[in-house]
Amino acid sequence: MKIISARHHGYLDFLTVGIFLLAPTLLDLSQTPAILAYVLAGVHLMVTLASDFSLGMFKMLAFTLHGWIERIVGPTLVAIPFILGFADEPVARNFYMAMGVIIIIAGLLTNYQEAQNTEKD
Repeated sequence: MKIISARHHGYLDFLTVGIFLLAPTLLDLSQTPAILAYVLAGVHLMVTLASDFSLGMFKMLAFTLHGWIERIVGPTLVAIPFILGFADEPVARNFYMAMGVIIIIAGLLTNYQEAQNTEKD
């Protein structure tokens, strides 16, 4: 069931950018998880602004491609603490795993097929 519209997904995207920007300070993340959070905030912002939906600014990426990017990012975030060697830092590990799961769930609930320029919400 696709209960998240493209517009609402965009709001969640901007919230995600904010969370990644604030996490290093609020969670006192060590160097690698902190730098990664800042990089992910920038990448997530660029993908959102480049996507072809109501909250996208440049409309260069189809919203369906936006969805495929998130289908890759979600599981990657769950695995990244183990890949980059900070799985022994509980706060950083749990933050990245939680963000990954949230992105996976949001992706499963988003209607990426929604007509990009005909949103009414």
